[in-house]
Amino acid sequence: MKYDQDIKMLILNSVILALREDIGSGDITTNSIVPFGKKASARIIAKENGIICGISIARLVFQSVDRTIEFSEKIKDGKAVKKGDVVAIIKGPARGILTAERSALNFLQRLSGIATFTSKFVRAAGKKVKVLDTRKTAPGLRILEKYAVKIGGGFNHRIGLFDAVLIKDNHISVAGNLTKAVELAKKKHKWIEVEAKTLGQVQEAIKAGASRIMLDNMSISDIKKASQLIRASKNNIEIEVSGGITIKNIRNIAGTGIDYISIGAITHSAPALDISLKVI
Repeated sequence: MKYDQDIKMLILNSVILALREDIGSGDITTNSIVPFGKKASARIIAKENGIICGISIARLVFQSVDRTIEFSEKIKDGKAVKKGDVVAIIKGPARGILTAERSALNFLQRLSGIATFTSKFVRAAGKKVKVLDTRKTAPGLRILEKYAVKIGGGFNHRIGLFDAVLIKDNHISVAGNLTKAVELAKKKHKWIEVEAKTLGQVQEAIKAGASRIMLDNMSISDIKKASQLIRASKNNIEIEVSGGITIKNIRNIAGTGIDYISIGAITHSAPALDISLKVI
């Protein structure tokens, strides 16, 4: 499928960009010290507990630098690791291994960090709701970061502006009001999500025929009231909550009768998982 080909190209472009910005005209340190043709072996090691994600990207980085490098994964994406676990073993030209090291680890650490952080929210939320990501991703890395969310047990919201309608406050301001914004969107699209900041907007979104209502930065009390209004309409409207979600409050929010919780932090604020490479 063309979409799959586009994704592969986006990932390859991300790897190429990462290598270009790091290597530039050449790895002057490695090339000064390491003889051409010298072979080496190395291990990628987890230095803390977490969920691994990005193994195939790390392999792509090493083999983009030198296609003769052998990359043997020991832990698959989605598997838990403990401090000290060997994630992969690498063999081949020492120059290529050392030159690719940082870029490969950057991808592996970031994606594993997102998967690990997501899994914490998923566990804390329980089984009643689905944890969603947002578009708050690092520029150029969205496909990879949303993949990491899925590896961590979360679900993807829309990938970008092209695959789902989400009417937010600024759209409402430009359109004039919420109802008008929904009417305009419905002329071209059947499925419409609307962001609501007040109970009044929730009622307006229900009447306008929204497919999903996102309750943005509401208190627990208002989320419960909004959920009751939406369920009482019997329009099969999905309910999403966003804004101010933490590990501490997500379980209470999940118990308010909603369907989804979207969390920007699982991508934009996920701490990188500590992973290193050691030549052996």
